[in-house]
Amino acid sequence: MSRSSLPLALPLSLRPPSFACGAFVVLGALLLLACGEGLLDAEPATRRTIAQGQIVGTTIDDGKVLAWKGLPFAAPPIDELRWRAPRPPAAWEGTREALASGSMCTQLGGDPFQGSEDCLYLDVFAPASVAEEGAALLPVMYWIHGGGNTLGSGDMMPPHALARDNGVVLVTINYRLGLFGWLSHDALRASAESPEDASGNFGTLDIVRGLEWVQENIAQFGGDPGRVTIFGESAGGLNVFSMLVSPLAKDLFHAAIAQSGSPTSMTRDETDHYTDDPEAPGLPGSSSELLVALLRQAGRADDRSSAKAAAAEMTLGEIETFLRGHSAAQLLQPFVDVMGDAPMPMYIVPNIFQDGHVVRAGEPIDLFGRPGAYNAVPFIAGTNREESKLFVAFDSPYVETTFGLPSGFSNLRMYDVEGEYGGLVWRAMGADEPLAAMRKSQGANVWGYRFDWDEEPSVMGLDLSKLLGAAHAMELFFVFGLTDLGYANRFLFEDRETAALLSEHMRSYWANFAYTYQPGKGQGGDLPEWKPWGLAAKDPKYIVFDTAQDDGLRMERDQIDQPWVVSRAMSDPRLLSDEERCSVYKNMVQWSEALSMEGYAQIGDGMCAAFPIASRLDFPSLAYDPEKDAY
Repeated sequence: MSRSSLPLALPLSLRPPSFACGAFVVLGALLLLACGEGLLDAEPATRRTIAQGQIVGTTIDDGKVLAWKGLPFAAPPIDELRWRAPRPPAAWEGTREALASGSMCTQLGGDPFQGSEDCLYLDVFAPASVAEEGAALLPVMYWIHGGGNTLGSGDMMPPHALARDNGVVLVTINYRLGLFGWLSHDALRASAESPEDASGNFGTLDIVRGLEWVQENIAQFGGDPGRVTIFGESAGGLNVFSMLVSPLAKDLFHAAIAQSGSPTSMTRDETDHYTDDPEAPGLPGSSSELLVALLRQAGRADDRSSAKAAAAEMTLGEIETFLRGHSAAQLLQPFVDVMGDAPMPMYIVPNIFQDGHVVRAGEPIDLFGRPGAYNAVPFIAGTNREESKLFVAFDSPYVETTFGLPSGFSNLRMYDVEGEYGGLVWRAMGADEPLAAMRKSQGANVWGYRFDWDEEPSVMGLDLSKLLGAAHAMELFFVFGLTDLGYANRFLFEDRETAALLSEHMRSYWANFAYTYQPGKGQGGDLPEWKPWGLAAKDPKYIVFDTAQDDGLRMERDQIDQPWVVSRAMSDPRLLSDEERCSVYKNMVQWSEALSMEGYAQIGDGMCAAFPIASRLDFPSLAYDPEKDAY
C-alpha cells in the first residue's frame, strides 16, 4: 500500500504521540539506573592501532569486557558538511584515549535542545578473551538505536552482557537524527557534488559509513569483518530494513535482526511538498513545511500564504544559504513551538527517502518479494504482543490518573482490546508481512518472533502487567541482559530470576544467529528449536518468548496481515458498540498502514461517520492546519 494515499497514516517509526512520553520517561529512568559507569581509566592492554591512529580503551565488568568509546567513524558533519554524506574521519597523532562515548546527536530535550551536530562516534565492546594470543576472530553485532529517528544515542543500552556472556564483539553507533539526518530539498540537491550528497538520506548514510568503518577496523578489536549482524529496535528496526534496500550497504553486513521495526520509505513528493499540496501532498515536517515555518520565524513573512509566496520567489541558492545560516537551535525551534514542553519530544520529519541511489525506489515490502531487489541475508523480525500500550498508558481514556500519573483503569476491557490491536497491526507490518514476502524470495533463512513477557509487578496498587504488559521496548531489557537493575527491579520484575533466565535464552538465540546465521537451539544447543518461517498453513511461523509460568518458549503457526486485522475488529465480540469498534479503527489510522482516513470513513457502510477523526491528528509535527493558519 502506498503511503501517498494515507495522508495521516504515518509509519510507526515517525509516530510517537506526545501524550505517550511519560511512559518513555519511566523506561528511561530504569535504563539510567542500569547504565551508570562513572569515570573510567585507560588500560594498557586495550592499546590498538586502527586506520586513523593509535587508541587506548578501558575495561568494565571486573575486567571481563574490553571497551573503546567515542571513536570517530566519520568527519564531524558540521559547517559545509551539514546535510552532506559522511566523510571518512581524519587521522590523529599520538594515542587517543577512547574512554567516554561521543556526544549524542542534536535532538530536542534538555533546555530545550541537547546533543551536538559533531556526533558521529561509535563504541566497541569485546570479551576479554580477544586479547589472548592466537584468539579467533569473533562475530560482530552492530546495534542501531531507536527513538523515532529523532531521539536517542548508541550508548542508551549497555551491551556488556552480550560481549561478556555470549562471546560477540559489539558496536554501537550514533547517527544524525531528525532534520539533520534526513532533509530532502531541491536547494540541497542543486549544489550536491555526488548522488549521496543529493539523496537527503544522511542518517542512513551514517549507518552505512559505520559499517564501512567496521570493515576497515573491527579485526583490531577481535571482530570478524566477514560475520557482521546488524540489529536495531523501533526506529533502529526501521533502519535495519533500510539497510536491506540500500545498494550501498550490500556486502557490509551478513545477517540482520529487526526488533519492532517497520519496512517503510518515502517518495520525494511526500518528503518535499506542502501537506496541503492538491496533487501530491507532503508529509508533516516536509522540507517545504520547514522552510515556510523558518521564514515566518525569521520575520520574513506574517502568515502562511506570504511565507509560501516568499519561498516561491527565492532562488535555490538563496534557499540553501537561508537554511544553512540557521543554528541547530533555530532549525529546531519550530518543532519546540509545536510541542511545548513534552518530556520525551520525538518530533516528526520524513525519513528514509526513495532517492534511487542510497535507498531503492519502490515500497520495501514489494522489493522483498522480488529476488535480487534487496540485500537478502539471513533475517529475524519480531514484535511485542502489546506494542502500543507504552504509547497510551499515560493518556488513554480507559486509564484513571492521580496527579497526572496512572492509578487504575476505568475500562480495563477496552484498554486491553485496544492494546491487543495495536500489537496486531504492528506485528503485521513489522514481522508477518515482510517475513512472508522474504520467505518466498530468499528461502528458508528467515525467522519470526513475538515477545509476550508481561510479568511486571503492582506498584502502589497499580498492576503494571496490565498497564504495560508486553509493550514496546520491553524486550530490550532481555536482549541486553538488563535484569538486575538494583532498586529499580521492583518497578519492572515481579520475579527477577525467571526474567533473567528468559534474558539468557534470548541472548543465546541472538548470539547463535550471529555465529551461525540461524538461531537454532541457541548457543548451547539446549533450547527449543527456533524453526524458520514456514510457507504452508500448518508450518511453524514464529517463536514466542515468555517464561515457563506463561507457557514458555514455543513455536506458533498463525500468520496475519493488515487486512485481516481490520476484518477481525469488525466482528470482535468484545467490542460492544459502534463507538467502541470505531475507537479501535481510529487507533489503526494512527498506528499502521492498515487503514487510511478515507478508509475509516467508509468502513462498515459508514458506521464511523458519527465518530469522525479531526482534520489533523494530534501529532508533534509541522503539519499545517489551514483552518487555523497554524502548524
